[in-house]
Amino acid sequence: MVRLSRFTHQALLCLAAASCVMVSAASRADDTSAWQSVKKAGVLRCGAAVAPPYVMRDPKTGEYSGFFSDLCRNFGQNVLKVKVEFVDTTWDNIVAGLQSDKWDLSMALNDTPEREKAIAFSAPATDYNVSLVYNKNNPKVLKGASSLADIDKPGVTIAVMSGTAQDKAISAVIKQAQIMRLPGNDETRLALMSKRADLLADANITNMLLTEAHPEWAVAIQPNPPLAQQEVAFGVRKETSKADLDVLNAYLNQQVKSGAVNRLIKTSVQAMLVPNK
Repeated sequence: MVRLSRFTHQALLCLAAASCVMVSAASRADDTSAWQSVKKAGVLRCGAAVAPPYVMRDPKTGEYSGFFSDLCRNFGQNVLKVKVEFVDTTWDNIVAGLQSDKWDLSMALNDTPEREKAIAFSAPATDYNVSLVYNKNNPKVLKGASSLADIDKPGVTIAVMSGTAQDKAISAVIKQAQIMRLPGNDETRLALMSKRADLLADANITNMLLTEAHPEWAVAIQPNPPLAQQEVAFGVRKETSKADLDVLNAYLNQQVKSGAVNRLIKTSVQAMLVPNK
């Protein structure tokens, strides 16, 4: 039998203890992985602020649609293999709710320097810029208006969803017109259609829905150069690991490359237009 010296015996005990600490630390690292936590809970929570066609909610059934809703649902069900739950929120709270762990992903967020201070972002799913829609019969808006200078005048009111990227974009450039900040997409459209607002500032894709649904009166202004050209992505918590982001980004890049995102956008736009036919 080989007898160990007292020094060797203590060294082996220390090595064993260190190994246990390393294994324990690795286990804790796995436990703190975003997707490991989601799999353990059995549900992926998607923070949802309504902005058609990105995120839509049926007021009667509460069911979510829109191409970002579809992307979040598919990621949870087909990649993480868990159930998917949509959590109602507003654009004013979409970042704070993510930070406080009320959901795991924030949908359809513009990747801005200000938001990057608080959260991290996935790879982009699509591009974004701000357009403005007006009623071509509105005497306050010159026929053929094509720039911000044409509409930034006293007495003109622009409706926008409070707390959104488009709110921040027009707040930075509009100097004379009044900005009417409202809580949601339905409210901003109603303000325009009821003539309480002269123009509606919104995402270019969202405003495309309005002009296609109401070609008899709705006209869009596309500022040149593009206003607030940005990328639209999923928001994740700042501490999300690179490994977790790689999983999400691989999924999104595949969806973009295969043309699936474009197909989802077209489907969402068509779904929005059907009730207006």
